[in-house]
Amino acid sequence: MQNPHSRHAQQVLTLAQGKAQASGPAADPSIARSWLRCLEDYHLDPALPVAPTVLEHGRMLECRERMQQVLEIASGEMNNLYRQLSGAGHAVLLTDARGVILNCVTAHAERPTFERAGLWLGADWSESSEGTNGIGTCVVERQALTIHQDEHFRSRHTGLTCSASPVFDPQGDLMAVLDVSSARHDMSRQSQFHTMALVNLSAKMIESCYFLRRFEGEWLLRFHLQAEYVGLFSEGLLAFDGEGRIRAVNQSAINLLGCFREQLLGQPVEAFFDIRLDDLLGRATPQPATSWPLRTRQGRALFAALRGQPRSLPCPVPVAPSQPARPGICLGDTALQNDFRRALRVYERDVPLLINGETGSGKEAFARALHEASSRAAKPFVALNCAAIPETLIESELFGYRGGSFTGARKEGMRGKLQQADGGTLFLDEIGDMPLALQTRLLRVLEERQVVPIGGEPVAVDVRIISATHRELEARVQNGGFREDLYYRLNGLVLDLPPLRERSDKPELLLHLLAEEARGQHIHLADEARQALLDYHWPGNVRQLRNVLRTLAALCEDGIIRLADLPRDVLRAAPLASEPEPVANPLDDAERTALLNALDSQRWHMTRTAEQLGISRNTLYRKLRKHAIATRG
Repeated sequence: MQNPHSRHAQQVLTLAQGKAQASGPAADPSIARSWLRCLEDYHLDPALPVAPTVLEHGRMLECRERMQQVLEIASGEMNNLYRQLSGAGHAVLLTDARGVILNCVTAHAERPTFERAGLWLGADWSESSEGTNGIGTCVVERQALTIHQDEHFRSRHTGLTCSASPVFDPQGDLMAVLDVSSARHDMSRQSQFHTMALVNLSAKMIESCYFLRRFEGEWLLRFHLQAEYVGLFSEGLLAFDGEGRIRAVNQSAINLLGCFREQLLGQPVEAFFDIRLDDLLGRATPQPATSWPLRTRQGRALFAALRGQPRSLPCPVPVAPSQPARPGICLGDTALQNDFRRALRVYERDVPLLINGETGSGKEAFARALHEASSRAAKPFVALNCAAIPETLIESELFGYRGGSFTGARKEGMRGKLQQADGGTLFLDEIGDMPLALQTRLLRVLEERQVVPIGGEPVAVDVRIISATHRELEARVQNGGFREDLYYRLNGLVLDLPPLRERSDKPELLLHLLAEEARGQHIHLADEARQALLDYHWPGNVRQLRNVLRTLAALCEDGIIRLADLPRDVLRAAPLASEPEPVANPLDDAERTALLNALDSQRWHMTRTAEQLGISRNTLYRKLRKHAIATRG
């Protein structure tokens, strides 16, 4: 019997012989184009079982530093995306514009599987190196796509299914690629439609966040055809200087204005919008909460909001917009309030803080709020997740290095997180996962108030440390996984952040987070939806709640979030938590469970679900409404 890899290689090579394929992967013109590029332009051999090229340590550090802001923005979105996939066998990857993997989110137990497939940090997955694949082909095609199993060029990659989406910078240049890869053999191409939609949405979120941060101190016009969409990821974004000259636009702005990017950049705002510059600047607010009507020169009706400091008098030099204040945290819980006051007092006395809490309970938000309430608020707040950075990179990230200290190091060297936080606060998240060798070096920094970059000389630093962990550090000390002397050096004051299910201020926190995620949009929670959200057990804590509210706000069309709009996990728990009758109806429970099982088995395809249950679509929808089950398409 012919080896499957040999069959695949033969299938690829028939394309080089000029034989059109009516069926199989190459029947797709985009796959055929990519295969031909691999054969004719890159001269790759589909049968050659070579492992991907991996960047050396120094070059990897340089790539990560160059992409540091993108990595910071993408990190939270990648974790949200991984949780939304809610199943084993996935890795969420972020690469640079060349296709080099810079970050990976996956289950720790599954990391070896993906590394065997060649999905290493620093691995070059460009099309010219690895042939047709989600990342590399996305770089070339500059569009979202899925490469499923034998659509890959190399035979060794046919066990992978990859859905990738490009991430563009404000100038329209490719900045990164976001990819979800799976090594599961039972993965069908149809099952990737949902994954591809999530990847594309996450990529657009990263683009928007990067745009907003990139022009944080400048005039930023946000607009859309519908008022309720201003502030959401589909809005148009246009940055301009104090003279009204356009500096950058996103793709949505280009589409809404009906112009090419080249026609917009450098031109005055007044050339495209029916408003005088002074009148436009007079409408600016540091944190816009409402939108107002705005017409284009062609008469197209839009709604807009302008971020910046309002100007009432014409002035040739722009008034620099103030930095928007970071949203505060909710401290309605009395015990949490008391902990915050105590923590702030000891922080001001340079006493290290150790925050314990479950994953997602808001440890970084608590630490950031402390920093911003302290006398060091104007100084840097630098966060480092000790569990998210590979052990081979964490030393350089924390301590930095001197130029030329190792092969591939940048000539000018790199300042580590400790030096970046000089004068401010260093937040060490998941400190329990810090390698033992680095624990020794960190202890020395805390005692001597000096940091020694790799290959460099001691440099004085003035930094205050806040650490956090979800692990039992005392147990780690007992089993030798954490230094006892460092543990006692870090726990000047130990705080235990409660999980969301135990907080007494859940109603206030719910409204606080919804207001943040609504971004100026007026959204009301129906009573039943509000109660279901409050009653849910939230295993992912505040992070999970925020993610759910962000999705609900994005999908809300009429300003009201109803019970049927909530995610399935919340809905399934809702009757147990909010059933008003004293005695549950077992028949209703059984019917609801049967409906959910049928929907899951048919991937929420309504027609097929109705056929499986032997009822009409109208009856199915009536039963869904009866049991408050939200439809998914």
